[in-house]
Amino acid sequence: MIMRQEADGPAKPAVLRRRGSVLERAILDAALEQLSTVGWAGLTMEGVAAGAQTGKAAVYRRWPSKQTLVADALNLSIPEVGEVPDLGSLREDLLSLAVRMRDAMYSPGGLALRSVLDECDTDAAHLFHEMILRRVVEPAQQLIKAVVRRGIERGEVRADATGDIVADVVPALMMYRAKLGGREIDEADLVEAVDQVMVPLLRP
Repeated sequence: MIMRQEADGPAKPAVLRRRGSVLERAILDAALEQLSTVGWAGLTMEGVAAGAQTGKAAVYRRWPSKQTLVADALNLSIPEVGEVPDLGSLREDLLSLAVRMRDAMYSPGGLALRSVLDECDTDAAHLFHEMILRRVVEPAQQLIKAVVRRGIERGEVRADATGDIVADVVPALMMYRAKLGGREIDEADLVEAVDQVMVPLLRP
């Protein structure tokens, strides 16, 4: 006798039995994946639960809102640029730092952060403001200022070029090109920014 299987709608995704930090990491990874594929506007708690192969209740127990979930996912994934090696000249140090910043911008965490900044409304963006300052803006400023101070010690940079505006130039150019230029920043863009903007700006 042949048993016929009744079709009663699409199969539900499998739910894996995981707990603690393993489950939390799976949920955070699923949130990042959602940001990279459907963006901030398309991300839902249900979609994240499906991506993590868990129940929606497991997500809501840990994160009561989309904003809190995304904030934790970004905080976990934003890459560290790291220290800039002393390459012997202002130009080479700046270019090395700019390349590292560009790589961070196009990392999974960097792309997710840009999705949030580009799409979320003002109220939601306010929730991410402190984290962005602490994890992105302030470290970038500190690294650029360290390169500038190194240049001052070498005599390559004028002594008064230590303000926040100077430290904001390269990140601002990169974000402007990435957001309004509509194309990926390549090394030629970074060379141009260093040679035509930063070095002339800082020269004694």
